Order: sequence, then structure tokens, then C-alpha cells
Amino acid sequence: MSTHEYNEPSIVIGTAGHIDHGKSTLVQALTGTDPDRLVEEKRRGITIELGFARLDLPGGASVGIVDVPGHEKFVRQMIAGATGIDAAILVVAADDGIMPQTREHLAVLRLLSVPQIVVALTKCDMVDEEWVEFMSGEIHAALACGPYAEAEIIPVAAREGRGLDELKAALANIVSKQQHAHHGGFLRMPIDRSFTVKGAGTVVTGSLWSGTVASGDTVRVLPSGKKTRVRSVQIHGEGVDAAFSGHRVAMNLADASRNDVRPGDFITALDVPDASDRFDCELTYFDCENASSALESGSTVRVAHGTKEVFGRVLFMDGHAKLKQNEQATAQIRLDEPLCVLRGDRFVIRATTPVRVIGGGRVLAGHPRRRSILSESDKAVLSALACDDVAAAAQAYIEEPNAIRTVADIAGALDVSEAEAARIAKTIVGKNIVAAGSDADLLFATKQTLQRAASKIASTLLKFHATSPNELGMPKAALNHAALPSLNGTRFDAALAVALEKGDVVSMDGVLSHATAGAAAHARAQERADAAFALLEGTLTPPFADGVASSLNCTKSEAYAALGDLEEQGHAVKIDRDLYYDAAVFNKLVEAVRAHIEAKGPSLATDLKDAMGVSRKNAIPVLEALDDRGITKRDGDLRTL
Repeated sequence: MSTHEYNEPSIVIGTAGHIDHGKSTLVQALTGTDPDRLVEEKRRGITIELGFARLDLPGGASVGIVDVPGHEKFVRQMIAGATGIDAAILVVAADDGIMPQTREHLAVLRLLSVPQIVVALTKCDMVDEEWVEFMSGEIHAALACGPYAEAEIIPVAAREGRGLDELKAALANIVSKQQHAHHGGFLRMPIDRSFTVKGAGTVVTGSLWSGTVASGDTVRVLPSGKKTRVRSVQIHGEGVDAAFSGHRVAMNLADASRNDVRPGDFITALDVPDASDRFDCELTYFDCENASSALESGSTVRVAHGTKEVFGRVLFMDGHAKLKQNEQATAQIRLDEPLCVLRGDRFVIRATTPVRVIGGGRVLAGHPRRRSILSESDKAVLSALACDDVAAAAQAYIEEPNAIRTVADIAGALDVSEAEAARIAKTIVGKNIVAAGSDADLLFATKQTLQRAASKIASTLLKFHATSPNELGMPKAALNHAALPSLNGTRFDAALAVALEKGDVVSMDGVLSHATAGAAAHARAQERADAAFALLEGTLTPPFADGVASSLNCTKSEAYAALGDLEEQGHAVKIDRDLYYDAAVFNKLVEAVRAHIEAKGPSLATDLKDAMGVSRKNAIPVLEALDDRGITKRDGDLRTL
């Protein structure tokens, strides 16, 4: 089948309502497609799994229809179907009226923030006009205090075709004004079906929440993280080059089995954050069966998100003990299994026993640290996220006292890509917030934080010089551990750069020292080096390191440091760890060896010792040093050039 770009409106409409109120019959009458595809559904006459169809509306628009089960045992499937829809058809049978699952489905639509509904008053052929009018009034009254008070009610007799045109017109009116509920650049699609097509392989379907998918794209399956390639894309059974957010999509995946991709998983872009075992949220308690009940902090609930439901524990922030009907609080939900949650996602919670919808809300942070007591910074971040002000959230996150944030940190806090996190952070760099590090490894912090960290580095070095007056300074790793152990390498480097720029700290001889206190140590070290050179200068029998330490009345490590300084300055040559020669004397020794071998040929160590005029104790290390430098070559007992 040839493919093309699918340009029709990307809107998905779901059904909702009590069992046996005619949802599937209505969908078949509207679309010509029977959404009940399972043999068990045909045998029992009820919808068990989600059904899907394409609906053509007046004016030429086409939308996806998701038909959901109405039975109380299949509310989880209903929530999965309602996830990601942009509008709903609430189906109420005229001969039955509003029933328990009607109310529960309405609660789900409200909690998932589905913006608009149309009420289809079905089975109007089974009652008289007076009863239709009465039932319409009952529905109006039931919706009056909620978000759907203005919903249009359309009397329908699906089998006769009565009211279908009016219902389509009402839906077309919604579609003309409605935008897809999910936004953002990330490709994210919760999988509602996964199956194998002979000759093609694994196919998954779902409502594309956000982003774009095209044939040939490499995608990830979350939470497993498996990467796979999209072979082809279909919308309503028609092959397309690309699909966009809001479309009902089928993807044929390469190199993926049904065990790799299951209903409840997500198909995502490669840069979407990993699944999380906790999230912070705005949570509303709404028990449509028991208005006098309450939800206590620490309660275990069922958490429905996307097309998956897992168990989790609700923890209200800052000691909030419980929520009563229609109350809202900030909470952290800790999950038994990870979910692919991101900021702005909607979710529903259900009680464990008896199982029923009791609330839901909006994700504020999909990857928070474990906490139930909030700092002032935490409160500022969550408050900004609740207002969808990511720039303000980033600023509050960076302004947390003593925080130095990487781009990855900011991306995790805001649930955005690292590229987007860097862009947002750069927009707030200014009077108080500064950027540090390289473009490849940017860091963000307040000026005060970096100044405090730099001061801590300087004070640590002052203490070090006070307790170790003869030491030149500290290696960077040791200084990091002593001064700012909570900062990793790049964060410490940012603070160190400020300290170096201020001039409080200097880097010399491979160590870091305080600019003033370290200067004295460097002066003393130079004095020791000068004194050590006086012991080496012009002599053929310089003292070994322990002799230098004894003569200078210093420790052996300080003697090693003095001899090392002389080598770095070019005044001395290291023969081995314990023996150094005046560089000028060493050059004379080399010339003496060269001259002897050129005149006498291959020579014994004894002969070369006499030629150099040194003792045997010094001669052997010197000759071995000449071997190491490639000046001489040893062959048995003889040496040649």
C-alpha cells in the first residue's frame, strides 16, 4: 500500500457510560464498524476490550473513536481507553437513566481533564417523548455542578438511525474548536494492543499522545528501554509516511516480539526520560460512591496512567494527614512498578477494596527525589510547575541554596530533553544566575552559591597550610573531598574556577594552595631546594636523599620534594629515587664515559668508574641511568655506546 502524510484533524473521541446502554451499537451505527471484535464479546453481548473505529464527520473531518467497556469489572480498560482522548460521548440509555458506571465514567473523564463531552441519550425508541424530555432534565441536573454543565444532549435511536446526524453535527462542532489534549515535542504513545501479523511481525496500536512518528524511525519501548525500528505506520488501516499527536496509530516494529512490547508499555523517542517509580502530583480525592469517606496519607491505591495500572502508596506533602471529598493536595506517589510519567500527565487512582475510582490528578514532577517534607525551594519549584511556568521552575531549582545544577539535573526536574533544559536555563542567566563550565558540560548556579563554594575551598586550604606548613598544597581530588565532598568533579571545577579567578587560590607544581598562606610554604620549599643544590653543586659524590634530609634538618619527604624541584628547574638530574646530581656535573660524567668507550672500546663498570672519578656506590646507579637514557648499552659485563 502506498503511503502519504495524513493531514486530517488529530482528534480522538472516546465513549463512556454504563454497561448495556448502547455504546458499541452507537459506534457501529455512526461508523459502520463493529468495535466488538472478540468472540467472547459476541457471545456475552458486552464489550470487554477497547474497540476502535474511524468516524467521518460533516465538513470532511475524520476522527478516531475509542469504544470502552461499561461493566464495573472493566473500569481499568475504560480508563485506558479514556487516556489521551480529546472529547467523549457519554452514553446514557433513556430507559435506564444515570447508573453507577455512568457516574464512575464521568469521574474518570473529569479526573483525566477531558475538556468536552456530548451526551448521547440512547434507546429513545423504547420510551415516549415525555420520558425523553424528563431524562434529559435528569442528565442536565446531574451535570450542572461539574465541568460538563454545558454539554449538549442528543436523543438517539441507533438502530433506527434517529439522531445520528445531530450527534455527528455536535461532534463536528467540538472537533472544529478542539485541539489535541497533549502537547510537547516528545514522541509518546501508550500501547493498548500488541499482536503479531503473519508475514509482518509485531504490531502495536495506541493513541499518539505527543510528537511525530514516521517509517524508519528508531524508537524506545519503556519501561524496558529496548530500542526498535518502525517499519511502517498506519492510521485507520491506511499506510502513511508519518503520524502526529492525536492520531490513532498502528506501528509495525522491527526486531521486537510480543514479549518485548506489551499493552501498558510506551513507545517513545530516544530522548524521553526513563520510567519512574515515583512522581509528585496535584491529587484530588473524589469518591463517587462514598462522599463521606477520606483518603489518608500512606494509603495503598491502584494508579492508572496511560494504558497501565500499578499499585502505589500516596504520601501527602508537609504532614497533610488526609483528603476529604473534592479536596486537593500535593502528594508523592511511590509505585510498586515504574510508570512512564512526565510532567502534565493525568492519572486516576482507585481504591484496592472494594475497587472503585477515588481520585486522580496531574503529574507535577515525574522524577523527583524521595521526600514528603518540602523545602522552600521544593515548594517554589512545584508551585511553578503547577502553573506550567518551566522557566520559573528552573530558576527556583537552580536557586536552591548551595546547588550547582547540570543540564541533566534540570532536564530531570522539568521532564524535558537536555537540549530544552539548556535552552530554558540560558534564558534565565542574568543578574543572579550564572552559567559555568564548557558548552559540552554546562553548569548553572547562583553567584552566591559559587562564591560560597569558592570561599570554602580557600578556607580549607588555609587550615591545611596551618597544620602542614611545609606542604606546598593539596592535590585537586584531596581538596574536593576535604572542602566540598557533596560536589562531583564538574561541580567542584566550577567552584574552583571562581576561587582561581578571584586569586584566593593558585595552582602550582601540580597542587592547589592558598594564595597567601601557600606563598610562605612555596618560599620555604624554594629555600630547601636552594640548600639542597648547595649540597649537590660541583661534587662527584653528592649525598643521597637521607643525607640531604639530615643536612637540611627536614623530613625525607621534604628532601624528595626539594630534589624534585631542582629537577623541574633544570638544576639537577635524577639518577634514581634517592640520588640526584648537579646537572653540570652529570653532563661531565656523560662526556667522560663517551670519551673512554670511544678510546678503549667496550668497557667494564670498574673502568668507567675510574674514568668518571666517582665511587662504586655512585658509579653503578649512574651507569644504569645512562643505560636507561640510551647513552650506553650493557652487553654482559661490558658497556658500549
